[in-house]
Amino acid sequence: MNKLKIIWNGIIKNNPTFVLVLGMCPTLGTTTSAENGMGMGLATMAVLILSNLVISLVKNIIPDKVRIPAFIVIIASFVTIIQMLMQAFVPALYASLGVFIPLIVVNCIILGRAEAFASKNNPFDSMLDGIGIGLGFTLSLTVVGAVREMLGSGAVFGYSFGIGDYMPLIFVLAPGAFLVLGYLMVLFNKLAKK
Repeated sequence: MNKLKIIWNGIIKNNPTFVLVLGMCPTLGTTTSAENGMGMGLATMAVLILSNLVISLVKNIIPDKVRIPAFIVIIASFVTIIQMLMQAFVPALYASLGVFIPLIVVNCIILGRAEAFASKNNPFDSMLDGIGIGLGFTLSLTVVGAVREMLGSGAVFGYSFGIGDYMPLIFVLAPGAFLVLGYLMVLFNKLAKK
């Protein structure tokens, strides 16, 4: 498979949020701002890349009976490392994302890519798949967060446009997440088909 196509498929054709509709818990829970969405996406992307690499390296020595638990242990190890790094170097983002960082372990995107791609391909292609899927997830979370932040508080990445007093608060609340996600899914899929 073409190396660039692996990355492109993760961003467009197999976009975890807008096409595959995976990872909805962090998508809806962390995208109250573009910064939170980007932070969650980057943390997930780091875990995806590293776990895909390791899983593709050890796939032949893991017995079939314990394949899924072994994958989960590998993923959990990287999530723990990312969690500690975030807590040390970006404590405000870590506090903002809260429980969603440890929940990366059970994110169906990561285990799905480990099972569907990393366990069947070489380490380099598996890393590229992690990059592509991670970029797709990061971009979608950032866009959802930016739209919610703009519509709910009149700001993007904390930069205020001075219209915050006129914006409906619903978009930074839970119902706004569903509304924004639904409309962005329709828009993404319409544009992707062209």
